[in-house]
This record gives sequence, structure tokens and C-alpha cells, in this order.
Amino acid sequence: MSLTGPMVAAASGKAKQLVILCHGYGSDGNDLIALAPFWQALLPDADFIAPNAPERCDGSPMGYQWFPITRLDPSEIAAGVSGASTVLEAFISGQLAARGLDASQLALVGFSQGTMMALHVGLRMGMPPACIVGFSGALAMPERLPQDIRCRPPVLLVHGEVDDMLPVTRMYMAVRALGAAEVPVEWHVSPGLGHSIDQTGLELGGRFISDAFAGRLAGP
Repeated sequence: MSLTGPMVAAASGKAKQLVILCHGYGSDGNDLIALAPFWQALLPDADFIAPNAPERCDGSPMGYQWFPITRLDPSEIAAGVSGASTVLEAFISGQLAARGLDASQLALVGFSQGTMMALHVGLRMGMPPACIVGFSGALAMPERLPQDIRCRPPVLLVHGEVDDMLPVTRMYMAVRALGAAEVPVEWHVSPGLGHSIDQTGLELGGRFISDAFAGRLAGP
């Protein structure tokens, strides 16, 4: 199975970097590709692409899902990210190869379920991506990370204080697990924000990716 989704080409006309945006449960690529116009001024040499997840969504037939989810059960999430990782890995490899880029020129961005996928795949790549940015998400299988981790790219996690879909405690759990695995991680909680991305999150995410591509972020 190959993934497809909307793309926004590099403003400079030549892609030297790639930003892959993984949407949340029940949404589609059109949702997150909307971030591209906010970030293009900071990232003029980046192509943006937001693949539709591989399955039609059980709970929202007009949208897509990376995997079925009925509750925030750790075993369900673990099985889901493991099952969907192969198709996302293949998509990443294909998109990089098509542009003559390598993982050091890649930023992985996720929202909600897409953050789970970006973290799961990005931390297991043979060559580390430039960075991972996760909005309103969680880290699947934190107990497996010390055994499974293959790289330690800089990570930024942003979460709404009053998120009622994925509580902000999930972000704190991810920060602790990433820190314990010696992954350089930064985080921000947006006061009063629910399951969404606000202007502060957009600005933090854009600057983080820009700094990562420029080599300005400290390694582990």
C-alpha cells in the first residue's frame, strides 16, 4: 500500500528539505497541509506533504486513521502503531529518495494519532531525522523505547492544557520517557487550549524545525 496526500512545494522552487505531516484520527492530509503557509517563510527550501493515513476511519467515514482506536488502551495503541509503521516508513523513504534527500533533511510533524506515528517511526530510523514535532499526542510503548530506539533526534512536544481527547498528562509521560532515553526534548503547554494547535504552537513548531534544519539544536 502506498500513501498519497496533498503537497505544497518549496517556496524557493527547489526542495532541499522535506516536512512530512501526519494527521490525527478521523482527519486527512488536507488538515495538516494547512500548516505549510504558516511555516513557508521560515522554511523556504522545504517541500511539505501530508499523507492520508492508510485506512478509512471507523468513527468518521469521511476521514482516515493510522489505526483503529476505541479507547486510550496502551495495548491497543501499541498494536496500532506497530501495524501502521511499515507503510509510513516506506512513504518516508520514497519521498526522500524522490527528492534526492536523506533523513537529516527531514522533519516529521504529527497531530494526535499522527504524533504517535511520528514518534514511533522517527525514533527507530537508521539515520535520525532533523527533528520531530508532536502536537496534542502521546508516546506509544514508552517501556519499549530503551530497547527499540535507534536514533535521538531533537523532539518538540506541544499540548493544550485542557485537552479532553488526549490529556496533557500524556505529554508529560512522553517527556519523561524521552528524557530517560537521552532524547533531547523540549515541550510547551498552551494555557486554556483543548485538542488543537494555537498560534504559539505554530510559532514554536516553525522555529524548532528551522533551527533543526540549520543545525542550531543541541544533540543528546
